[in-house]
Amino acid sequence: MQNYFGLLGDILREGKMYGNRTGTRAVSVFGKSLSFNLQRGFPLVTTKKIFFRGVVEELLWILRGETNIKSLNEKGVHIWDEWADENGDLGPVYGHQWRNFGKVDQIAGLINGIRNNPRSRRHIVSGWNPPYLPHEGISPQANVAVGDMALAPCHMLFQCYVRETIEGSCFLDMQVTMRSVDSFLGMPFNIASYAALTHILAFMCDARPGQLTMVFGDTHIYENHIPQVLTQIARVPSTLPSLKFEPACKFDGRISYFIESLSFQDFQLTGYDPYPAIAGEISV
Repeated sequence: MQNYFGLLGDILREGKMYGNRTGTRAVSVFGKSLSFNLQRGFPLVTTKKIFFRGVVEELLWILRGETNIKSLNEKGVHIWDEWADENGDLGPVYGHQWRNFGKVDQIAGLINGIRNNPRSRRHIVSGWNPPYLPHEGISPQANVAVGDMALAPCHMLFQCYVRETIEGSCFLDMQVTMRSVDSFLGMPFNIASYAALTHILAFMCDARPGQLTMVFGDTHIYENHIPQVLTQIARVPSTLPSLKFEPACKFDGRISYFIESLSFQDFQLTGYDPYPAIAGEISV
């Protein structure tokens, strides 16, 4: 994860302080990227403890097409609480867009496309749906009340690529595009989430997880997180953990059935020995 720490340093050195929608200023740069070889370890930050169960539970929640936080809360995951309305609704956020974008199940289309036409250059899932983007001038809850998203998608698009080696191995690579990223709180979570998603998709497509590339637009550190970032980058990273995705349910082509069967117990993380967690207030 040295490239992640290098990026944090670049933001602090090169970035400019700007105001933004949240009311908390942030040091910002634009147009950055990170890349991880998933065959060399699972990219989970070790210089602070990451809530890995929360990463997986949110990912599975999105894959199931859910947009209400109640099932997350029942599992002790509260990362979306600040955006939800009194009923727990978030409007047509990620899960809705991935599984019902204009009545199109993008995840099913992605899996079928990779399996049936691996050389296609259209293995893309988008969460950016302009008619449902929230208005910046009103609260998340007010946006939900009029049928819009509580929060515009930060990780707004991902694309998959099937890569075959000379030796005959088949890898599934992924590139993720983020319009905006909170580099202290959000980025480590997003990296781990899409790494786990790559494992799931590779399993469903009879491939091995390959290269994960994250491309960032507005790449920022909030002003109130700078002391925590300085603490974090002073720590020495340890060896990356390993992840085994071994679902109890075998994939027989029924995409929704398989996704509904998945649970946190299907993910075996080993060798994770992080420093203690570093708290930081989220900007809504």
